[in-house]
Amino acid sequence: MTNPEISARAPLRPVRESRPWKADTWQAMPAAQLPHYEDAAELQSAMRQLESLPPLVTSWEVLALKQLLADAQAGKRFLLQGGDCAETFADCNNEVIANRLKVLLQMSLVLVHGLRMPILRVGRFAGQYAKPRSADTEIIDGVTLPVYRGDLVNGPEFTPAARRADPKRMLEGHARSGMTMNFVRALIDGGFADLHHPEYWNLAWVERSPLAAEYRHMVEGISGAMHFMETLAGPIASFQRADFYTSHEALLLPYEQTMTRQVPRQWGWFDLSTHFPWIGMRTAALDGAHVEFCRGIRNPIAVKVGPAMHTDQLQQLIEVLNPDDEPGRLTLIHRMGAGGIGQHLPRLIEAVKATGRRVLWVCDPMHGNTEKVGNGVKTRRFANIRSELEQAFDIHAAAGSQLGGAHLELTGEDVTECLGGASGLSEADLGRAYKSTVDPRLNYEQSLELAMLIVRKSGQAK
Repeated sequence: MTNPEISARAPLRPVRESRPWKADTWQAMPAAQLPHYEDAAELQSAMRQLESLPPLVTSWEVLALKQLLADAQAGKRFLLQGGDCAETFADCNNEVIANRLKVLLQMSLVLVHGLRMPILRVGRFAGQYAKPRSADTEIIDGVTLPVYRGDLVNGPEFTPAARRADPKRMLEGHARSGMTMNFVRALIDGGFADLHHPEYWNLAWVERSPLAAEYRHMVEGISGAMHFMETLAGPIASFQRADFYTSHEALLLPYEQTMTRQVPRQWGWFDLSTHFPWIGMRTAALDGAHVEFCRGIRNPIAVKVGPAMHTDQLQQLIEVLNPDDEPGRLTLIHRMGAGGIGQHLPRLIEAVKATGRRVLWVCDPMHGNTEKVGNGVKTRRFANIRSELEQAFDIHAAAGSQLGGAHLELTGEDVTECLGGASGLSEADLGRAYKSTVDPRLNYEQSLELAMLIVRKSGQAK
């Protein structure tokens, strides 16, 4: 995360005026994927407490990220956005956070070396505690209870007490997010991302990977090039740290509302729970609460785009969310599935081109490829993840568009949640180290392999 001075080139006020907006106007709109809180007074009490707490990010960080996303729209950067499918409070510890950061930094090292351009790193954490679900309830052994919606809402244990939507969990989520951000900032400011010592980023278990030798060769090449540059130009301070930003789905709107603030010397409103909120595929209704909330904040925002998205709906979303075509404002994250991307993505690309508006296209090759295997466990096949990403590069190139980023669910732990990859994980391996409470994630080895794939495929698509 970066902490620049407020830019003198701050974006101008909107050219056109839309209907009045406040942080709570979403409450008058249909709201999907929100939990039912039994005690309204308890909810209001928690929200009042949150409103009095410090924000988690700053407005100048938000505006700096928006400028970097504008660079990515222009083809000058590549966005790497990754992290947990759903964070848990229990995983707010130094080892999990450090390993997650290591994975993203190592992937960005691969991408910088291969793409020959700056990488914009955005963590899918420090607030990704709420998850949309396909059903409101879950039935086990004839017992029906509310579905688990993430630690920000309720607990995963299948008991009435755990599954009750508890507004006090928002206070815990704020605290855990703050701890995570503080530790990430400390790691980065302390030189954790120092390119002078990329060997410090290695995770011990990756030495088993067939890709270990290729990775070591690449790191040696980067270190050699860096030392050569410093021999000519002297120490380069920018090699010692990495800008880093956070993101999460803006799903639990009571929480997002409390973190939405006005700040001195800036116009408008900022959602200061995160730098980069996104709207999920299930909450992208034009007349819905989530679109209403996001249209009024100055953060850069993203929208998940699935195969059911109609072209006119996408065009209207662009108009509502970015009426002034502000650079860096809007990212579209497509998630189609390996079997559907060829059918659906081309028409959506053409629909966006017809608007003449600027967007950043990002591929999420994870969510469209989720399946259940024989024992009922959710997984994803690495071959399908790879296929969707490869097809995305080809489809954008054929359409005269540009794929500017990847959005991945991953972890720094040695999990066995996605099938395949360099080590050929099988269904029998799923029970060995399946730790996710919601969706399967790439482990480090699979993440690194995917980063290398992006490099190879990007070169072929040009």
